[in-house]
Amino acid sequence: MHLRRRVRGSLLCAAAAVLVVPLLASGPGAADEPDPSGPRYSATITTTEHGIPHIVADDWGSLGFGSGYAAAGASTCTLADTLITGRGQRSLYFGEGTYDDQVAMNGTNLQVDALVTDLRNRKVVESLLADPVRGPSDRVKEMVEGYTAGLNQWLAETGPDGVTDPECRGAAYLATEATALDLWYGVYLANIMASTGHFTAQIVDAAPATLLDPGLPQVPGLPKVPTPQDLLDALAGLDQDALLAALGKDPAASFGSNATAVGGDKSANGRGMLLGNPHFPWLGRYRFTQQHLTIPGEYDVAGASLIGSPVVNIGFNSDVAWSHTVSTAYRFTPYEYVTLPGTLFYFGSKGLTKLEKRTVEVQVRQDDGTVATVNEDLYRTTEGYVIDAPDMLMPWGLATLWAIRDANAEQLRTLDTFLDMGGATDVADLIRRQDAGGGIPWVNTIAADRNGDVVYADHSVVPNVSNAKINRCLTPVGSLLLMAAGLPGLNGAMAGKQCAWGNEPGVRPGAMGPDDLPVTFRRDWVMNANDSYWLPNPAERLEGYSKIIGCEGCERSMRTRMVNAYPAEALADGGTLDFDEFSSFQFQNRVYAAEVMRVDGALDDACRAAGGTTACDVLAAWDGHSDADSVGTHIFEAFVERLPTSGVWEVPFSADDPLNTPRGLKRNDPKVVKAMAGALDELEADGVPLDAPWGSVQFAADRGAEGIGLGGGSHAAGNANVVASRNPADASAGSRPVTYGSSHMQAVTFTDAGVLARTLLSYGQYEDPTSPWTSDQTELYAAEQWVAFPFTPAEIAAQRVSTRVVTGG
Repeated sequence: MHLRRRVRGSLLCAAAAVLVVPLLASGPGAADEPDPSGPRYSATITTTEHGIPHIVADDWGSLGFGSGYAAAGASTCTLADTLITGRGQRSLYFGEGTYDDQVAMNGTNLQVDALVTDLRNRKVVESLLADPVRGPSDRVKEMVEGYTAGLNQWLAETGPDGVTDPECRGAAYLATEATALDLWYGVYLANIMASTGHFTAQIVDAAPATLLDPGLPQVPGLPKVPTPQDLLDALAGLDQDALLAALGKDPAASFGSNATAVGGDKSANGRGMLLGNPHFPWLGRYRFTQQHLTIPGEYDVAGASLIGSPVVNIGFNSDVAWSHTVSTAYRFTPYEYVTLPGTLFYFGSKGLTKLEKRTVEVQVRQDDGTVATVNEDLYRTTEGYVIDAPDMLMPWGLATLWAIRDANAEQLRTLDTFLDMGGATDVADLIRRQDAGGGIPWVNTIAADRNGDVVYADHSVVPNVSNAKINRCLTPVGSLLLMAAGLPGLNGAMAGKQCAWGNEPGVRPGAMGPDDLPVTFRRDWVMNANDSYWLPNPAERLEGYSKIIGCEGCERSMRTRMVNAYPAEALADGGTLDFDEFSSFQFQNRVYAAEVMRVDGALDDACRAAGGTTACDVLAAWDGHSDADSVGTHIFEAFVERLPTSGVWEVPFSADDPLNTPRGLKRNDPKVVKAMAGALDELEADGVPLDAPWGSVQFAADRGAEGIGLGGGSHAAGNANVVASRNPADASAGSRPVTYGSSHMQAVTFTDAGVLARTLLSYGQYEDPTSPWTSDQTELYAAEQWVAFPFTPAEIAAQRVSTRVVTGG
């Protein structure tokens, strides 16, 4: 098995040190010691190779200050953009144009601003900040206040014209002082991205149906009181993939991650090992930055944080390491209400009720530079915002309307939960802290500890609706939603009564408690790659949970099967797994769908049946990997993009053999042959050489690292090391500029001396393309090399580039 070596640095990083030290040592606030007059905040930031900040402070506010100061320097433009979004001012600065957070919120600046303005008018975050159950702790409030002060301090020292990133250099909005409330709204929008945020356009554009615009029929031909057969007939006529895509669960372009944790019974050192690889956008607000946060004697955690987060979201301490994968659970329930045609009245749990109509004013910059005020109307039922989503089977029609209740819209505990996890002493303690926080918004947790225990858990924020309640409260169209997409559509007339979310003692109102959420602790291994909780290990089935969390006995993706195969095959002889081999899984770049399809020559036969000649010779000689120097990967990827998701296998999926089915490519099936012929035709039309190395077709697209050839590949092809080209700013025919995929990777284990961590931030710590720390880790990623993360004082000293004390507030 090919093992990749780890590195502690590079000549590029040494050069970076020479360039950066003078910059960091200059300007106001660069004194070696804090001001004795007593500034509110003081933190020491030691920057190590690759621009990684290690922040030490004596209190939570100062720790946040140092974090915000460092984040402002590394991610100036995106952090400013996040704050502008949280203020509802995108249209004021950028006009009415489109906004895409690269994950879930997709619409116009005007739509985003209208939703955020209404949230602010309703004082949603302010109310949560004052709520002792749903809101944050005092120490997290202190961190957010400090973080905001830190980024303001950095911007005050630097000035808009001193920013070196051309994306926002000199921008007027950089002169606006951020408030803690701005940041809290940014955090809140991240919480609701998979729920209310996903429906931004459908909320803002929702309007009452009229005779001239009655709304699209929900399901043509479906009776008001359908039989089971009626529902099955309607289901057969649905495009389920299109429905899932509209709901943000596109099976061909999933938003997700991989994580594997190996326990002491199967690790060579008897301790836990974790390999985590979140697949996130390389552009925009859902980029990660690395940081190490320390309050001496009290708190010490390192890892990655989403831009705008003062706490570590994915990381490790000296005893525990954890990662996250996006969960299949829904964070909301749609309620369907019967309406009084031609009015704003609906039948809710209190009888005939008038919709709340809310009008917001948004300032919109015009093409000539002037600013105009635009009014938008939003509507709410008692449960939440009304939506108009005919492509999701939930239009605002003459007879009914739909509104969503959002569990994440009712909590602001996310930062607390992550912060507290950083102090865990083992995996059981990690989950206890997670449950006590109650704020994991939309992810699974996979973790390992120094004792050799590992855990998989989906203890995220989920509406408390049991299967019994779902079965009792489904409407006819809600039943179809459940069958087609796993989303229960509930009866709005009973939304405050029999169909209301449940409450449990000691659990935030409306949220599902830990006893009803899936978890398993083991000593061998667990994994997840964004399929449901059902199969965390080949020997274990987690069953009997609410349908809103995910499916049971359902098909696994090729990526899940690949992530599972790495440890399963390595341990098949009954031995153990050492850390070098375990961490090498990240870069092995096997393509599992190809391995399955090549059995008995089926893939080669399909190529010949499609009329391929030279292409088939290349495909037959292909090494079956997605390394940058692999030849033939682009042919297979083009084929898989066109291959239908069903009806192409000789052996269908079986819940009794979930990791080996489906299999047996139908080599002469017309759908298979058509997909292959289409792939070959497109490659020829685009002028892509059939013998092109994969890294000449697929390359980095983030600013400052453009053109670096990369390995890895698509989710559909069964790559664990996922990278993808999604809405690139500039792409020539046949090329794949990477804008999404493997982001903050970490391989972690524990020793007698402490923790051993190998990390990699695929797009680099700094966004600024003029920084030497914008492409250094991309080059390491391309070379399939790790960074040895410095955690102890001695390790930090060995990689130290600069140290400074920052003060302010």
